[in-house]
Amino acid sequence: TFLKGYYKMLDYFSPDYYFERFDKISVEFLKKNGIKTLLLDIDNTLAPYQQAEPDEQILSWLNDLKDNGIGFAFISNNTSGVRVKRFNKNIGAPAYGDSCKPFASKTIARALSALSGDIESSAFLGDQIFTDVWAGKRCGMRTILVPPIKDLKNPFFRFKRWLEKPILNHYFSKNSIT
Repeated sequence: TFLKGYYKMLDYFSPDYYFERFDKISVEFLKKNGIKTLLLDIDNTLAPYQQAEPDEQILSWLNDLKDNGIGFAFISNNTSGVRVKRFNKNIGAPAYGDSCKPFASKTIARALSALSGDIESSAFLGDQIFTDVWAGKRCGMRTILVPPIKDLKNPFFRFKRWLEKPILNHYFSKNSIT
């Protein structure tokens, strides 16, 4: 009854996979799991908020994806189109700012169309359950969660992280960090 509904909700918001960092997600893991397309959050997933451009580590990982036929697009809630464009400047991937995650179904559909991808062979990677994971789940795709690189400590983010705790505890009670 109530507990059954509660656990169902925890399952819905739980990521399908959890990694310590984005660059721990190997091409082999993606291929083994049939993931051909990745939709990527930028802020606090790939780079801290204040890092305007990708560093060598990010570029190396993205090039590895590209070299192995794994398509990717950036889907960010960052309202500054300048930030998303600057981050993507030397990469040239489909990139969408001000996406309104978790309600980004149209943006996700545009990104998948640009990549000739589909829901079944795609995954959404991000650092937040109530934006990134939920956006992917709402569209029926698999999700990958990483902890935030440098978490914001304002009251809004502290409250969101507090709400995420039972979901993460539920996930870790069934799974391990990959």
